[in-house]
Amino acid sequence: MSFVLDTSVTLAWIYPDETTDAVRQVFDVVASAGAVVPALWHLEVANSLTIGMRRGRITAPFRAAALSDLARLEISVDSETDAHAWSSTLRLADQFQLTVYDAAYLELAQRRLLPLASLDVELREAARTAGVKLLGRSA
Repeated sequence: MSFVLDTSVTLAWIYPDETTDAVRQVFDVVASAGAVVPALWHLEVANSLTIGMRRGRITAPFRAAALSDLARLEISVDSETDAHAWSSTLRLADQFQLTVYDAAYLELAQRRLLPLASLDVELREAARTAGVKLLGRSA
């Protein structure tokens, strides 16, 4: 796997009004080399798209197409996310004032020694401070 993929980048790729060149470049890397995500990623993506649907931002067919596109990518789910939830992930959440969900991405990047792709400002700052390499300037 080439890097840890955060939900914020995933959603920016899905929503055309949020897509940037940097986000497209991240997904070019995913398409060629794959990415890894914590176990909660599928739930976060599905929930965010469901909220988008409820708010009228997208339709059910758009959500289905987006999930189908994501399913075709080489995105591996980390099998150890839960094992670290109440230990190192929680410590990172406390240390950097992150949600436990965001800390799961940071924990995974640290444990696997992989760069992190995120648009979340707080998570990017925590990663910088923790010495985790970030993918791109804004993705």
